[in-house]
Amino acid sequence: MSTLTAHFDVPIGPDSPRTARKAVVSVLQVWGYADEGWAADVAVVVSELVTNAVQHGAGSVVLEIEAYGDQVIVSVADGSSVVPRRREPDGRGGRGLALIEALTRRWHVEEHQGGKRVRAEIQGYPEPGGPATEAGSGREHP
Repeated sequence: MSTLTAHFDVPIGPDSPRTARKAVVSVLQVWGYADEGWAADVAVVVSELVTNAVQHGAGSVVLEIEAYGDQVIVSVADGSSVVPRRREPDGRGGRGLALIEALTRRWHVEEHQGGKRVRAEIQGYPEPGGPATEAGSGREHP
């Protein structure tokens, strides 16, 4: 099985997260990742990563997707070397990293061309004929 990859330069602006979500979900559908609940989880992760890069990063924002079987990795790079950290939620945000932690197997930050890249390994794609998932959650019904 080969690795599929996609690379996007994300236009900076208030629509960046929405644009990135739509692009990623479309690419995943073309690649055969059709489970809507799982794709909704991926969209949340993408939205949070891009939002953080636009709000707290510097320079351009680059989004990459890698897929191999049931493993999908989403990476967002920006020009800032400041590492994201969890903070107490308030009226302006603070929930993004908690969501990313809840919806991924793991995530980490690495140096990337003078800035940083945040890589998030998405929880496994549901196998065909596997247990039913809650709409928009990617998690099994209890």
